[in-house]
Amino acid sequence: MTTTTTQPRNNAGQSDAANGLALVRMTIGAMFVWVFFENLGKGAYTPAGYAGVINYYIKNSHSPAAWKLVLGFMSSHAAIIAPGQAAMELSLGILLVIGLLTRPAALVAFLFLGSLWVTELGTSWIWELLVPVVASLGLVVGRAGRAWGIDALLARRHPASPWW
Repeated sequence: MTTTTTQPRNNAGQSDAANGLALVRMTIGAMFVWVFFENLGKGAYTPAGYAGVINYYIKNSHSPAAWKLVLGFMSSHAAIIAPGQAAMELSLGILLVIGLLTRPAALVAFLFLGSLWVTELGTSWIWELLVPVVASLGLVVGRAGRAWGIDALLARRHPASPWW
C-alpha cells in the first residue's frame, strides 16, 4: 500500500512550508540588518572598536586555541576586516529579506553565525546564536527564496539552477 501526501497549498499556489521558510528567511535577514546598524552605532566597525570586541573574545571565551589564533589575526587586521564584516552583514541581510540568491546567502549566514557561535563559547547563552545558525542551514536546504522572493521569479526562468 502506498500513500501520497501533498503539501497544503494556499491561494497563490505556494505550500505552507514554503511560506514558513520565507518568514524565517525574512526574519534572519532583518536580524542581520538590525545587527549591522546596532554595531555601526556602537562603533564596532571601526578598527579600534572591532579589535576591542575580538580581543574580549580571545581573553574571555572558551573557544578552541586554534580559533583564538584566527581571532588574533582578525584583530591585528581590523582596519580591513571590520569594514568587510560590516559589508557582509548588511549584504546578507538585504539578500535574505528580498529573497535574492537565497541559498548562497543563507550558506554564508550559516557559516558566519556558526563562527560567531564558536567565538562566543562561554561568554553568552548557548542558544542565542545556535538557533539562527540552524535556521540559516534550513534556509539553504529548503530553498527559502522560492516564496515571497526574487528567487521565485528567477526560478521560473531558470528552474534547474542550484542558486535558488
